[in-house]
Amino acid sequence: MYEPIQTERLYKQIVDQIERRIAAGDLKLGDQLPAEPELAQQFGVSRTAVREAVKALCEKGLLEIRPGRGTFVINERPDVIRHSLGLLMSLDPTEGSRSLVEVREILEPEIAALAATRITDEHIATMREAVAMMDTALDNVDVFVEADLDFHLALAEASQNLIIPALIDTIIDLLREQRRQTGLVNGGLKRGQYHHKKILEAVIRRDPEAARIAMQRHLEQVRQDSGASPARSG
Repeated sequence: MYEPIQTERLYKQIVDQIERRIAAGDLKLGDQLPAEPELAQQFGVSRTAVREAVKALCEKGLLEIRPGRGTFVINERPDVIRHSLGLLMSLDPTEGSRSLVEVREILEPEIAALAATRITDEHIATMREAVAMMDTALDNVDVFVEADLDFHLALAEASQNLIIPALIDTIIDLLREQRRQTGLVNGGLKRGQYHHKKILEAVIRRDPEAARIAMQRHLEQVRQDSGASPARSG
């Protein structure tokens, strides 16, 4: 049940409560909200306040009104963020590529170090599988890139931090395109694979400093290949 609202700016408090329930998992993807009159009764507010709150949540990409059916949880927020970041990258691809490398250099070495202290056998198995797939795809950029993404996502999940995989997910399309461009550089896939194996070796040993250094060296290679990629050189 929802809590009655008693202070100003009613619709924002309704938004807060529903957002908290989505974040807590009480409301899941595909769940249907009660009808507007019932929600108004539960919150102890007017239907107008409920209508404003639902509209705001729809604009945030958390709810969707389906005519004749009701209001449902959709949580498209990551897609909205991906779209916005993709738009920024398209406005200035050169600066966008440089900025993406910088973000990765800030985040991923520490992700690797944290993962090395928390990784499970299941995560290791996923990363091994991704590395094996990349070994068979050194002449196939598209297949290599998808396995590459699986490798880095497994590493993010191995950190066992709830926020890190969500952060990586918001830039997944940007990472896919960057990996594809660096893969088109002569020898880019082989260089990337060398570093993937070094990262994997470090996390298997549960050595956070070695994992951090291995990731830093991998990103140095990404920075160099990004500067030499066909997209950057024209």
